[in-house]
Formats: sequence, structure tokens, C-alpha cells
Amino acid sequence: MSSQARGRMFAGLTVALVTPFRDGEVDFAELGRSVDWQIAQGTPSVSPVGTTGESPTLTHDEHEKVIAFVVERVAGRAKVLAGTGSNATAEAVRLTKFAAKAGADGALLVSPYYNRPTQDGLYAHYARVADSVDLPQVLYNVPGRTGRNIEPETVERLSRHPNVVAIKEAAGSLDQVSDILSRCDLSVLSGDDSLTVPMMSVGAIGVVSVVGNLVPKDVIAMVDAVDRNDWVEARRRHLKLFPLCRDLLSIAANPIPVKLAMAMLGRGNGEMRLPLCPPDDRGLDALKRSLARYGLLDHAG
Repeated sequence: MSSQARGRMFAGLTVALVTPFRDGEVDFAELGRSVDWQIAQGTPSVSPVGTTGESPTLTHDEHEKVIAFVVERVAGRAKVLAGTGSNATAEAVRLTKFAAKAGADGALLVSPYYNRPTQDGLYAHYARVADSVDLPQVLYNVPGRTGRNIEPETVERLSRHPNVVAIKEAAGSLDQVSDILSRCDLSVLSGDDSLTVPMMSVGAIGVVSVVGNLVPKDVIAMVDAVDRNDWVEARRRHLKLFPLCRDLLSIAANPIPVKLAMAMLGRGNGEMRLPLCPPDDRGLDALKRSLARYGLLDHAG
């Protein structure tokens, strides 16, 4: 199978799963319910222990247990794109090897954060992981979180490795997406819910989604509209989703709003780990209003 074909394994919707907690511990029972709910909604791919899954607050043991649990719970009913990135290359290799052994379909590797490597350092980091593990690997570029952009030239270099099959692009730039696609045939996934349709209009093939935790069917319908070139329907669905996507990012840092929104809808308790904490009452009221406007809550009170 070609790298391009392997990248299309994750076309459409991949939901970036939250990691539920109860009394400070990972709530595996609730995680299982969340996985089952996503599959019942028709979600084709899930991604545990990424940014939305609060991976920086999980111990190494918890990180591995969540990946293994999700793979086992999915049981082949959907693809599993496991978060295995780290700012230490050896740790990224170890986690990616674990994901492969556990049976994940691919690995999502956030670029090294905090230590701000050069472009050559980024290339060497990803190449080392790709050389070490025979598993489809998706680069994850989110400079707002990591402090360093993966430049299109570096993406082009990495695209030549057979194990590098796609990039989750969250730099917020359509020019960057266009630049990547003009250089290579690497599959591009939107890393920003609000930019999914614009990015697909220039060649992206889907989204790794936060809002998909709430309304996966609506995201699937939007992506499907693009795939069948029904741009009127795609734009209608984009504009309906846009305020909710915006509010999930503006009220507080991800995954605070989406966890609380799920709790408001009776899915989980909204518990998170420090340093994340709930917003003030004004933020909570804004979130309730956003859910009510979308039709997910009967009222905003």
C-alpha cells in the first residue's frame, strides 16, 4: 500500500477523544462508553491521548493503558490513531512502538514542544520515529501550542518516508496547507474544526476534531458534502457548526470547554487535571448559551 493510500485511512472524521477522570484517576468505564457512543454515531476513527485527551497530565503508564484500552474497546469497529508525540525523541519512539504493539492503526505525533528545535531537528526527530516503528504516522503541527512551526519544506522532506502518511495541520493558515499540497502528495487533515471546509476546498481530506466529541454526525455530514462536491450543503453545515467550534476554543483552552459541554449533555462529569480548571460562571454561562443556540440544550439557563 502506498503512503498516500495509507494516509487516506484517516480520511473524513477522526474524533480527538477526551480522557475522562473520576476522583483523580482515569475513568475507564466512562471512556468505554464514549468509544461505544462514537462508533454508534458512525465515527470512522478515534484518536486517544492527544491534546484533547490531556496527554501532558497522564503518567507514562496511564498513557499506555488508555491506548491499549481504546484499541481493545474499538475491536476493529473503527480506526485508532493513537497520540504518541513527545518533546523527547526517545519517548516518542517508545510510545509509538507501544501503540504498534497494542494494535493501533496509526500514530499521531505532535511536534516537540517547549524545546523549540530547528527545522533540521524536527526532521531528525520525525525521521528517527519513522525509522524505528513500522506504523502509519501522522505529523501534528500546532505551533500555537508547541512554539515551533513545521515548515512546508520540512513536511516535504518527511513525506518521502514511507511511514509518514499524513499531517494534522493546525497552524491556522490556508497558505501553509496549499504550500504543503503543492510540494507533495501527503494527506492533510484539518487540526482546526472551524477550518475544515476551507482546508478541504484546497485539498485536505478530513479533520481531527474536538467538536466531534459532541456532534460527530454533523461533522461527518459536512465532510461528506465536500466529498460529493455539494458546496452549498457543506457551506451551510460549516456556518451552523462555526459558532460552536469558535466557542469551544474561545471560552477556555481545549479541552476545558468540550469536557464541560459533554458533562452538561450527560456524558461524563467534566473532571480535569490541574493545571486545567473550569472557567468562571461567565464562561460556563457562555458555554450553555452556545449549546442552546446549536440545539443541544433546551435552554441556556
